Amino acid sequence: MASPFVEALAAHATETLARLPGAGLAWLDAARREQLEAFVRDGLPGARNEAWKYTALRALERRAFLAGDADAASRAVDIEALRLPGVDGPRLVFVHGVFRADLSSLDALPEGLSLRPLSQALVEDAEPLRFFLSRGGEASADAFARLNAAFATDGMVLCVAPGAQIDAPVHLLQVGVPADDDLAWHARHIVELGEGASLTLVEHHAGVGAHRHLGTQVSDVVLHARSKLAWIGLQECADEALLIRRDRLRLDADAQLRLHALELGGGLARRELDAELRGEGARLDTRGAFVPRGRQHLDTRLDIRHVAKNTASDALWRGVADQRGRGVFHGAITVAEGADGTDAALSNKNLLLSPHAEIDTQPVLEIYADEVMAAHGATVGQLDERSLFYLRSRGIPVDAARALLTQAFCRAALDDLDHEALREYLGQRLVARLPGSGTDA
Repeated sequence: MASPFVEALAAHATETLARLPGAGLAWLDAARREQLEAFVRDGLPGARNEAWKYTALRALERRAFLAGDADAASRAVDIEALRLPGVDGPRLVFVHGVFRADLSSLDALPEGLSLRPLSQALVEDAEPLRFFLSRGGEASADAFARLNAAFATDGMVLCVAPGAQIDAPVHLLQVGVPADDDLAWHARHIVELGEGASLTLVEHHAGVGAHRHLGTQVSDVVLHARSKLAWIGLQECADEALLIRRDRLRLDADAQLRLHALELGGGLARRELDAELRGEGARLDTRGAFVPRGRQHLDTRLDIRHVAKNTASDALWRGVADQRGRGVFHGAITVAEGADGTDAALSNKNLLLSPHAEIDTQPVLEIYADEVMAAHGATVGQLDERSLFYLRSRGIPVDAARALLTQAFCRAALDDLDHEALREYLGQRLVARLPGSGTDA
């Protein structure tokens, strides 16, 4: 028997599909219908699905959402309040997954950068997007990727020409605002860097006002040989919002991707990062922190696969849970047969600041090649009492001492971020979420 979530979605599916950008393209209509049928057939993943073992969706199954509302998406947004320091380049803004030209800044793009909303790209020339948009959730566990493939309303299409060096960061801003009903929105992003190109991408999810909307996002990121991408993410959704994201990364020979991410908002937020290092010499570095509090549930899942020789990855993630917050972290590294010379490391350290908080961490390491350097580790604990005693012995009050140690613990995820203004700003947003900060994000 289908859940209320699936029933409500299926009831308006035909009408919703007919309104989507690109409707009428035979290959796109067929792909959307195929993914929808698969999602309705299998529904949401249950407790027996290992990938969702620690993130139950029973409450979501009992809810019904309306498709993104055009009136809500057109509401006034104070774009100045959402600017980030040092990020003054091109900007794409989406409200509930709908492109807002009035809030975006796409004039005078630097040479070598193509930046368009997906809705526009489908009208102008859809064929180059066919490979990406024909992909959905390849496994039954990937229910939200199927849902996204069927109903994505808009998104970003970003291409950097071979050899182009784009200096100003590109700002992708996605905003949620209050509405009369609980809404569901779906965004689809495509990022492709040509050989030898470089770019900085800043992705910001912001909640303006209280709401309980559901958002899904799927991003395909392709880095061709010798290209470099610095990707900085800040997730600050409304406290009761739901956000499910899946990033699919492909790195060719000698490509480099550096990701810094803060997961701070949302009632239930899950990010899946699926990376394949398929070219010799490719390198992926990820740094992140997640800070659930109240009754937040923040779930991060990394799946890094080394396929080619002499590739490298380094993942450093921190978690801090307070009150009744729950964090989940799954970090998997797979070294495929023939991927000799791989150098891979993963570290996940976590703090529990309340007896009611919980963090579940799962490090996984699978090696099928020789001459490999690989290490992984995970810890869950409390603040070090010796360090706390040292600070108190220097006259620092206990609450301030705890705050200082917690801040230092989390800031390790930002220390090597090259963009100074963003590093300081992200540090401030992180501190504002921690106990003893004296502020409320």
